[in-house]
Amino acid sequence: MQVFKFGGASVNSADAVRNMASIVGRYRKEPLIVVVSAMGKTTNRLERLVPGVTPDKPLRDTLFAELVDYHQQMACALFADGGQEELQARLQTLFDELHRRIELPATNYNFDYDQTVCFGELLSTTIISHYLNHIGLTNRWVDIRTVVRTDSNYREGHVDWAATQQAALRELADTDTLVVTQGFIAGTAEGHTTTLGREGSDYSASILSYCLNVESMTIWKDVPGFLNADPKFFADTVKIEQIPYNEAIELAYYGASVIHPKTVKPIQNKGIPLFIKSFLAPDDLGSTIGAYRTIRPLTPLYIFRNDQLLLSILPKDFSFIAEDNLQTIFAALAETGVRVNMMQNSALSFSLCIDANAILLHRLQELLRPSFRLRYNEHLQLITIRYYSQDIIDHIVAGRPILLQQRSRTTTQLLVKN
Repeated sequence: MQVFKFGGASVNSADAVRNMASIVGRYRKEPLIVVVSAMGKTTNRLERLVPGVTPDKPLRDTLFAELVDYHQQMACALFADGGQEELQARLQTLFDELHRRIELPATNYNFDYDQTVCFGELLSTTIISHYLNHIGLTNRWVDIRTVVRTDSNYREGHVDWAATQQAALRELADTDTLVVTQGFIAGTAEGHTTTLGREGSDYSASILSYCLNVESMTIWKDVPGFLNADPKFFADTVKIEQIPYNEAIELAYYGASVIHPKTVKPIQNKGIPLFIKSFLAPDDLGSTIGAYRTIRPLTPLYIFRNDQLLLSILPKDFSFIAEDNLQTIFAALAETGVRVNMMQNSALSFSLCIDANAILLHRLQELLRPSFRLRYNEHLQLITIRYYSQDIIDHIVAGRPILLQQRSRTTTQLLVKN
């Protein structure tokens, strides 16, 4: 058995879905689980439809209409020769459920987020499953929320591994049928939807790979493999042919966009190889993450995170930053679900580099302001360089002031104006 994961870019048009289907068809001779993300930029649009995010109803209606139109056009293009009546009925049910959800009053942002954005994956897999059946690739659509179980930590659910493995073995292990299911989303024992963190479809595939002890896992991307830098920033990138598990974990933790940070550890525990291949050139070798001793080739690796914010936290009574203050700060971070990308403290202040999210920042400020003074800088870029040199740092920073910097023997992180 193998697990394939296809991201939004691989299914963002009718031609892309046809290409994905041709790749799936090549491997149909053996049991295959296909994990699919939302189509294109659907999750971005759904994030704007979370209750409370877009109070303006006409704008909300426009965003919803655009989402409906996009998926209906996709269905019509894929079923140009007819036969989409059953699909359209299922899509309409999902559109009706989504519309009811986005018109509810805002309650808890993290909860509302998960109940809303899950529709991206439900819509994409519904369309793809029906299309694969239509072209003769018989498959079974599975609601992953009944398999991957988490706690109620909305927007980044913690997996209940025992319950998930039991469900995966029951629902998926003995099948020789092609399975189509969703990435990114999961479910609680109470029946609520959770998500596994932004871009979490890779992690979904890894969870299933671990629970089912599969032969291999493959992530299909629009790049030729694991590159040493994002080609949007670098013209001359280098493809990494092999990456040790631990190296991949480090790179994902720092924000390498090719894989979700939690993806590698489960498959490392089972010794399952992870292939990163291009859906544009499926015959190419791509990159492999596995039980290697060294990365090959050894070259500097660059990771860029835009839309960063530097939050400086200072005690109101000018006391030192000590364990009691840190306890308060980390409790607030945990309650709001704010992810810290870099942190540093001095005697009188504690600095955090975080993603710029206005709603979460506002809530974090509410929790911290009774005890602390807050200052922040916006529109920043966090640069991580692995296997750096001073010449490389000088070239990348290009004279911009460095607001925060950390170095180890192999890795440096620099926060600069974007």
